[in-house]
Amino acid sequence: MNTKLKAWVSGAAALGALGYGSLAYADPIPETSIWGLPRDASVDGHRIDWLINVTNVFVGILFVIMCVWMVYSAVKHNEKHKAEYDHGDSKHHIAVAMGVSAVIFFVVDGNLWFNSTIDVNTTFWNHAAAEKHPEAVLIELNAHQWAWDARYAGEDGKFNTADDVVTLNDIRVPKGVPIVFQIASTDVIHSFYLPNFRVKQDAMPGMITRMWFTAKDAGEFEIGCAQHCGTHHYKMKGLLTVLEKEDYKRWSSELGAQRARAFDPKNNEANWGWEWKHVNEGNATGADVPVLALGSGS
Repeated sequence: MNTKLKAWVSGAAALGALGYGSLAYADPIPETSIWGLPRDASVDGHRIDWLINVTNVFVGILFVIMCVWMVYSAVKHNEKHKAEYDHGDSKHHIAVAMGVSAVIFFVVDGNLWFNSTIDVNTTFWNHAAAEKHPEAVLIELNAHQWAWDARYAGEDGKFNTADDVVTLNDIRVPKGVPIVFQIASTDVIHSFYLPNFRVKQDAMPGMITRMWFTAKDAGEFEIGCAQHCGTHHYKMKGLLTVLEKEDYKRWSSELGAQRARAFDPKNNEANWGWEWKHVNEGNATGADVPVLALGSGS
């Protein structure tokens, strides 16, 4: 490859990197935009966004290099170029192919594997640290066709008692503290999806899974089901509202008092729930924790 062509390839690669790099460090895209990721409202969501954006940079650079190389090859090896037949099985060709593949693998896939492993183990699956936070909010989530039931422990700190706060498709949480979910399903597999918080967790019949996040922005955010769960899957929407701490305390106290007045111990449908299982009672994901005293929640 001559000097001028090398300079042109380098310039094109740098331009591609600059363009993708500007996306990687741009401000969060508003929820109303049809392009890019939903607005990040989570304290740890930047970890997911960074990994996606950096991967886009690497893939973009590789794409530019490949396009430039294809154009160069087509121009260089035109009808005036004498064809040279080669099976490509020489040691030199094999070494070059393996070397290029190794570079691509370690740069793109290696970065994905290394950083995602760290993020998962230190943050997203670190449920023990989230639960130990003195202000952590614990929520039991019961998924069913086709809605989300949420249960908060009341003033007594125990689940499935008279002062629990129970809501339907309406989850409210305070800003700035860990929100820890234990999730179950009464019928089929669902998937609790919060795109603005960069978290998603399957709801499995017969077991309890875990998920947590910390909200950094107040506002209303959509809850979706990311697993096709039946004919009315498209209706399985909910609303997650992030409140200031004082507003959340007032809301929780008011609903807890209303719930206590209306509590009927004989209503098994409404009294679904289970004793909260801490991480040290099961494995990290909670997949081995059986569902206890779980009703239909409909």
